[in-house]
Amino acid sequence: MATQAIEQLVNRSYRTLPKYDEVMPGVPQDYKEIKTLGQLLEINYKHASVEKQLRENLILKMESGKEIYKGIIGYKERVIPAINRAILSGHEILFVGQIGQAKTKLAETIATHLLSPIPVVRGSLTNDIPTTIHREDMISLLNDTDPEYPSPEFVVSPECEKSIRNNKLETKIDWMEGRNRYRYMLATPDISVKDLMGQIDAIRVAKKGVELYSIESYSPGQMLQARYGVLCIDELPVLDTRKQVALLSVLQEGKFTTGSYPVTFKPNVKLLATANPVDYTHSGKIIEPLFDRLRSHIHTHYPTNIIDEMLIIIQETQISRESGVLVPLFIVKTIAKIAQLAREHPEIDHTKGVSVRMAIHSMEILISEVERVRALHGKIKLVPRFCDLDCIRQTSKFELSEMDDNHQNKNNILDSLIENAVRDVSIEYTKHLPSETIERFKEEFERNKSFVVSQYSLGQVKNEAVDYESQLRMFPALNEFVRLTVEKIKQEHQEFIQIAEPYEIDVKRIQIVNNDMDREFTASVTELVLEGLRGINPPLLDKKGNGYSTKSG
Repeated sequence: MATQAIEQLVNRSYRTLPKYDEVMPGVPQDYKEIKTLGQLLEINYKHASVEKQLRENLILKMESGKEIYKGIIGYKERVIPAINRAILSGHEILFVGQIGQAKTKLAETIATHLLSPIPVVRGSLTNDIPTTIHREDMISLLNDTDPEYPSPEFVVSPECEKSIRNNKLETKIDWMEGRNRYRYMLATPDISVKDLMGQIDAIRVAKKGVELYSIESYSPGQMLQARYGVLCIDELPVLDTRKQVALLSVLQEGKFTTGSYPVTFKPNVKLLATANPVDYTHSGKIIEPLFDRLRSHIHTHYPTNIIDEMLIIIQETQISRESGVLVPLFIVKTIAKIAQLAREHPEIDHTKGVSVRMAIHSMEILISEVERVRALHGKIKLVPRFCDLDCIRQTSKFELSEMDDNHQNKNNILDSLIENAVRDVSIEYTKHLPSETIERFKEEFERNKSFVVSQYSLGQVKNEAVDYESQLRMFPALNEFVRLTVEKIKQEHQEFIQIAEPYEIDVKRIQIVNNDMDREFTASVTELVLEGLRGINPPLLDKKGNGYSTKSG
């Protein structure tokens, strides 16, 4: 294209209104069909600031009733409204909460669902939107001449400029989604200002032979790599004072410089940060000017009810096995209960918290334990039982406060947590048993002495008494009650799946179908019932080793 035609195209594109309808802030209706710089200029493309993207996309989703924070459970009453207020106000956010409260997941979710796609020059490390280049400089680049920069400001990278000079209007662009403009940085003592803001790269200077203060010698840090997106700094109070100071100009003026480098950078980035409550309240952990400029401080929390904790466990648990897995809800509830009891335990350090991850990791290891001891030895359904719970010692992570924080003390407390959780969950199924049914159970146990439970299946151990089905035939009343309990559990699963549906949680691991009523599921329910009979008041059964027998005998 002739020089005059290029000048006319650029002038018209920069000076006139867009020729398109937007589907989101800064996003043309047919944006996926726009693949070159020339096409961008033809439609008079205008990008939207990050603040505008977040605000207007939030409004659009709220008006349409669409789910905004997918995968975030238990925060609808307080945390989500607080986030929405902050975004509508254009605030930077500091999430304050203990470990495992989805603080960084919230930041990533905001970037994923509330940022619009933007057009960047293909291969750009700093998310270069070509139409942000000054009009006169764009004309120069398209004519393959050196731009005359009016001020030392970083607009696009040298690589972007080179691509435009080489390819002209055919310069390739890609529409970058919000999730790809999210950067996460864990604040550690070894994080440097260079990591955060970028640096003059001596290697580039040596390899390219560029001048020390040329823009080509600059290597971008996390701040500029998150340009037009979200930068999440995890555990902000850990960042030392000098690095915190480096953030101030971005929050106050929307720009920064790095060292003695004579260039101004405008990242147009939304800063989100996290902090532990202990560090947050400790004087000097976050310098006062930065503390003040993070305008919204939002406190997160652990699940406030058992249902939310169970939903999170089911949503987040990673299972390697593709099929043949059924996790009864009473097992999920027990794992959730252990975590909740741990948070209330007087000997466990409340300032450190008990993460939901403990419950998630415990569920993962429990399923793997069932696979190890039973499913690998035969083609059977993988169904956890209470007798498998001992394996969660390796995933139960908490710290003690009032007693010595040693392995034995932790094991003793975990034993009591498991015992209490199993009792509380099991008794829900037996607490309303009529007295005549309890008498029938008592007679059967007095006659047959005991019921033996085991992690292993029939054929893996010498004692065939561990076959649950064979034993149940000797306990007709117990067998009937197990059958009734199975029906109740099936109904519970259906009701829970309906609760999980709005969250789009994969529920196939808790979905009971007709062929699930096999010996493995029966064995798991049998242990539930036996523990319930042991937990009623007065207790009907006692447990010694692997056997349940009447309290008297």
